[in-house]
Amino acid sequence: MFKRLCVIGTGLIGGSIARAAREQGLCEEIVAFGREKNLPNLQLAQELGVIDRFYTDIGLALHNADLVIVATPVGSMRSIFEAIKPYWHPEALYSDAGSTKGSVVEAVEAAFGHVPSNFVPAHPIAGAERSGVEAAQADLFRNRRLIITPLENTDAALVEKLSRFWQQIGSSVSLMSVEHHDTVLAATSHLPHILAFALVGLLGRKDEQREIFKYAAGGFKDFSRIASSDPTMWQDICLANKHEIIPLIQQFKAELSHIEQLLADDNTRQLFDTFTYARNARQRFLETFDD
Repeated sequence: MFKRLCVIGTGLIGGSIARAAREQGLCEEIVAFGREKNLPNLQLAQELGVIDRFYTDIGLALHNADLVIVATPVGSMRSIFEAIKPYWHPEALYSDAGSTKGSVVEAVEAAFGHVPSNFVPAHPIAGAERSGVEAAQADLFRNRRLIITPLENTDAALVEKLSRFWQQIGSSVSLMSVEHHDTVLAATSHLPHILAFALVGLLGRKDEQREIFKYAAGGFKDFSRIASSDPTMWQDICLANKHEIIPLIQQFKAELSHIEQLLADDNTRQLFDTFTYARNARQRFLETFDD
């Protein structure tokens, strides 16, 4: 499908893309670009067979690459695209794996003055507790959603080609606007991560934290799992999408205040109704969307 895949950012996501592409035979060669400071990670990626070779010179990494995927934290996207710009090839397909699409598009516009038609923004809805290339999995994206957010000038043929790439590594591909993506993901991913970080931080600061964590049940482990996510990545995501996240935090605070008042008033009926509505809403979600 592709002769040379260049992955920029060989962490969990970039490494998993490389592993999946290799397993499905979607490219003849896989290379990576990284900074000198990330040399140990690049060497490990090669030793593990995730990539065939790596470069700290971006020009060499991009040479003859017909698919380039940027899988770095969204906060670094602008500098990455500025580095790519002198080597941009009109016949290659460029994409990303960023969790916020508005900030990625802005980064490309800042680097180029426009968004080239052969750049196709994308976001795989997948992750894991562990980070780094050693956590990369060929099946990370299997039966997971992949969102493509094309712009008005995006080459439709390349959107189709990228869709086939992701479908062949097991993803279910959806298309939506950049704005809609960031609104939806703020509610379904970004806010939940903030809540998990906040809860674990609250409990971790308590004097009796050892006893709290010792007796935590499965529900706490399930809810708090995403607090194990990479702090740098999530710092970048939350800052990049704060205009969508802050209103949700305010709404969530209002919801908590409402429940707090129900407890204070011993309002058993409304408390029951509140919990029942939430349970039923989640059940509808599982019946409709859970694979």
